[in-house]
Amino acid sequence: MSRPSAPPDQRDVAMWNLAIRTLLADRGKLGTALLGLIFTLVLVNVQGGLFIGLIRKVSLMVDYGDADIWVGHRGMHNVDFAEDIPRAWVHRIRGLPGVQAAVPYLIGWSSMTLPDGSREAVVVVGTEPPTLLGNAWKLAHGEAADILQPDGIIVDVLERPKLQWPELGEVREIGGRRARVVAFSRGVMGFLVAPYVFTTLDRAAAYCNKDPAMCSYLLVRATPGTDLDALAARIRQRIPEADVYVRDDYSRLSVDFWMRRTGLGISFGAATLLGMLVGLVIVAQTMYAAVLDRMPEYAALKAMGATGRHLWLILLCQACFLASLACVVGISLVAAIQWFYSTPRAPIWIPWWLSAGSCLFALLIAIASASLPYSRLRRADPMAALT
Repeated sequence: MSRPSAPPDQRDVAMWNLAIRTLLADRGKLGTALLGLIFTLVLVNVQGGLFIGLIRKVSLMVDYGDADIWVGHRGMHNVDFAEDIPRAWVHRIRGLPGVQAAVPYLIGWSSMTLPDGSREAVVVVGTEPPTLLGNAWKLAHGEAADILQPDGIIVDVLERPKLQWPELGEVREIGGRRARVVAFSRGVMGFLVAPYVFTTLDRAAAYCNKDPAMCSYLLVRATPGTDLDALAARIRQRIPEADVYVRDDYSRLSVDFWMRRTGLGISFGAATLLGMLVGLVIVAQTMYAAVLDRMPEYAALKAMGATGRHLWLILLCQACFLASLACVVGISLVAAIQWFYSTPRAPIWIPWWLSAGSCLFALLIAIASASLPYSRLRRADPMAALT
């Protein structure tokens, strides 16, 4: 009487155990394959994080400006390059239902005179008291309301080397007019190389030599619970000469403008794709070589009754184990890189979906690499185990 065979679930468990033992037995090939996946994970996350962090700076003023709706000139496309509109338009908005506050806002270009006599281009941002909507945030020294002091300006503490180390209370000239540093922000650094200088609306107009009756935008803060899209539609009806965008829409528009005008997406994407292909080749070659080195053992398994399903289960288990180990090590390295090397000037911003997607991609790479030698295993001759 023949001995009953083991239940399928027990045989599957045995195959999983065999797969892990086989993978761990060859530490050299395991390390090579693991290195390839870790390289891919780190590259995707760091490159992607750098790209996202850099492109988020494009819409920095919109995202942190604390305004719900932006009103500007026709064809407005980027927050740092605005054309003038009449300040008087703000009176058409203030009476609309759902408007809590509406103020003119100015973003213009000028130059700051440095101690050595040279000049540095600056982006002057002017906000209107008493709301100070769109003013500097994340203050390192001083208060946002300090710009109300005579000749008060706020610059970023990380831009001090570019501006030749201004100190609190130091007097400079912007556009030939007196400016006094009254506070420092930290990390308010845009996509452009020119530092931001925050001050009051009228003072900013003087620094940029603009008509005091003009501004760049009208910033609108809605009352809580207001439908922003509906309010934006009412503002468009009231000011048909202007473009009107909800904050999130204008943020995306600013990002799209730079994505179309520059090769940022293509350059970062090409480098990331190349890294992924390198990782795929390393892992696929290593796993294929590992299978070829152990063909007699796999032939012996077939001689003992292992089916094609069991062989595939071994490869699948090795792929999942390899990908899991690579994700733990790779994401840990990414977190360390982000912690030590991310700065406001070159931020590495890694959202959860990027890390999750890179881990899923690593798993797909491992499974794809494991599937390559499967056809070779199916053709393995069980008699080869006896030779």
